[in-house]
Amino acid sequence: QCQLSGLWRNEQDSLMEISAVRDDGSFQGKYLTRVTFAGGYARASSLKGAQQQPSEGAWPTFAFTMLWDKFSNASTAFTGQCFMDAGRKETLSTTWLLRKAVGFLKKDWKATR
Repeated sequence: QCQLSGLWRNEQDSLMEISAVRDDGSFQGKYLTRVTFAGGYARASSLKGAQQQPSEGAWPTFAFTMLWDKFSNASTAFTGQCFMDAGRKETLSTTWLLRKAVGFLKKDWKATR
């Protein structure tokens, strides 16, 4: 069974560290993105989430959110699932939505990626 807690790195070289998953499935952590709107490196942002309590042998699903308030007026929601291959390598497969603040309603169409 996959263990969501630990240090993870994605294809963009961003890092995520998830604390121990509590009995109720909740967890906290930090995310350091290497991709920013302005370019360059960003500071770590806090994340909060929950893991679906998996049945025996199931691959757990999870979701978490982050506010990029240290360097951007944006927030992101991730949802995904943890998998383990035959070599016992764990992989997180995720989908995300990022919402960037815009100045007025007419620009709303380009605020979500």
